[in-house]
Amino acid sequence: MSLKIRVIAPDKVVWDANAEEIILPSSTGQLGILKGHIPLLTALDIGVMRVRLNKEWQPIILLGGFAEVDNNNITILVNGAETISDSNIDILEAQENLEKATILLSEAKTNKEKIEATQNLRKAKAKIQAANVLNN
Repeated sequence: MSLKIRVIAPDKVVWDANAEEIILPSSTGQLGILKGHIPLLTALDIGVMRVRLNKEWQPIILLGGFAEVDNNNITILVNGAETISDSNIDILEAQENLEKATILLSEAKTNKEKIEATQNLRKAKAKIQAANVLNN
């Protein structure tokens, strides 16, 4: 038996498939889930979820949320998500976005600007991390 994984964003179901393994970007660090895992509820951070299908890793960028693991079913509710493939990621553009986000964070003055800049920086880092998953 494999893991049944559903990733649900406010506007759509991003992922609904079986997988062999999943690594989640939890708020306390990376969390690996295999079949038979004990029940769990965890907060998710902005980062890359990695799903192993047929011995290949598929990255999905998550923009924070929660995950519930119960009886080999994983339900992930997120603020937003983006599936990544070789065809829709440009590593040079991702690096440029990371540099821009770093500059915006250093120039941020108000708390609101700092929070938005920090989230943009984390999203840019996640995109590069997802590209690295595909290239390995």
